Amino acid sequence: MELQYKRMLEGMRVKEKKSRKKKKEKWYLYMLKCRDNSLYTGITKDLERRFKMHSEGKGARYTRTRRPLEMVYHETCKTRTAALIRECFIKALPKPKKLTLIGSV
Repeated sequence: MELQYKRMLEGMRVKEKKSRKKKKEKWYLYMLKCRDNSLYTGITKDLERRFKMHSEGKGARYTRTRRPLEMVYHETCKTRTAALIRECFIKALPKPKKLTLIGSV
């Protein structure tokens, strides 16, 4: 599964390089701390709207039962592809390294 996901991301990166359109959209990678002390990582174009969706139980399945307490980390990415690649990288990190990343902000 992970290999297939990485191939998909690589294909998106190649396609993005071939594209002649320069989009000015900002994408954000974010990390939420949930009620059970777990961390959820995702991407969005609108941080406030997405956090509200998670808090109301309308976001990802993972956060519906765990209800996020706070947004503990976010960073800006130039494109959706860059945000997805960064999300994949952070999701693969062990929790202690994620906590280090959060603490460095």
